[in-house]
Amino acid sequence: MNPLDEKYRRLRRFISEKGKGGVVIAFSGGVDSSTLAYVCHEVLGEKAVAVTAISPTYPSEELEDARRVAEEIGIRHITIHTNELSDENFVKNPEDRCYHCKSSLLDSLQEVADDLGFKAIFEGTNLSDLGGHRPGFRAVTERANVYSPWAESGFTKDDIRKLARRFGLSVKDKPPLACLASRIPFGERITAERLVRVGKAERVVRRLSGARQVRVRDHNGLARIEVGRDEMGLVLDVKLMSRIAAELKRLGFKYVTLDLEGYRTGSMLLTLENDGREEQSSG
Repeated sequence: MNPLDEKYRRLRRFISEKGKGGVVIAFSGGVDSSTLAYVCHEVLGEKAVAVTAISPTYPSEELEDARRVAEEIGIRHITIHTNELSDENFVKNPEDRCYHCKSSLLDSLQEVADDLGFKAIFEGTNLSDLGGHRPGFRAVTERANVYSPWAESGFTKDDIRKLARRFGLSVKDKPPLACLASRIPFGERITAERLVRVGKAERVVRRLSGARQVRVRDHNGLARIEVGRDEMGLVLDVKLMSRIAAELKRLGFKYVTLDLEGYRTGSMLLTLENDGREEQSSG
């Protein structure tokens, strides 16, 4: 038996054991949560429910994707509304911002689980995630009934994509997701207006260039555009860059720049004075 098949057997056993009393799955519609939802539905049937939290930090276009993928899987899908902007600990945008966000999300998922009479909550952290800056994972470890089946079963991000391809899931090659708050430097206040602006800016870049992996970082009015390194050629055109700059300025940005290093996780950690740590974060 190859290593991936052994991990998959371990995963199914874990889901069967921890989810036997019913499980709510944190479901963004990305490859990690979608593949987890698929396996949970295969193992648990109606005892597995996918839950998507609609909030100011969740890119609006992702909701349609989440609904489509849930239908593709055949799993019951519930949407709830949350609002991280009501929490001053989140709005201040400290280095552990993700902890406050994750805590709030898990509280909301617990309410859904209670309503359904389910005992467990699953979320999609994998081994590749745990090597970086992940304050949100602390919120997971604080709750006895919240589990990370990918990490517990030894799955990396690459392993999950291999499974998604094996199952023929439409999200198998989908770029990583991250909440819109990750576009704003730590220590700068997060507002609804800034979140809306970066969301619109990223849609502009994707629409005009065709790039799939896009981040627009909002440095107090300066838009720093990151695209996947393998997609840099899609934006390196003078006329196209002028169009992108004009549209982003219409959204309220004063300056528009292209980051020549391309997209990478953890770039916002460079805005911190963190005594030389070289950590990474989803974003």
